Amino acid sequence: MIEQFSGKFVVQRHHARRLHYDFRLEMDGVLKSWAVPKEPPLESGVKRLAVEVEDHPLDYAEFEGVIPEGFYGAGKVEIWDKGTYKLKHRSTGRIEFALNGEKMRGEYALIRFRGDKNWLLIKKKNP
Repeated sequence: MIEQFSGKFVVQRHHARRLHYDFRLEMDGVLKSWAVPKEPPLESGVKRLAVEVEDHPLDYAEFEGVIPEGFYGAGKVEIWDKGTYKLKHRSTGRIEFALNGEKMRGEYALIRFRGDKNWLLIKKKNP
């Protein structure tokens, strides 16, 4: 059993080449990050593709603004949701947690599939 960990999470709506959502969990001293092409799930049973991307520094959880043209990720970034989470389980291919955000609330899981970077973000249960 894993020791209960509480941390911050943030979801940033990112208008880059394509609109997507950056889902970030505070872990291991950084923001572990996934790009989610469609709006993150708010209803039980809904699954979304989540592609693992590079870790970000913790202070990036507060970032809103415009990344200028010519820079990686150029486009508008706005906070879509934020809050805290409790880690329930973590292994190489599965992370289970409970979110307490403004929009995203309840139990969720990230489950790795198809290679190293592709995960499913699943809403498990409502609070």
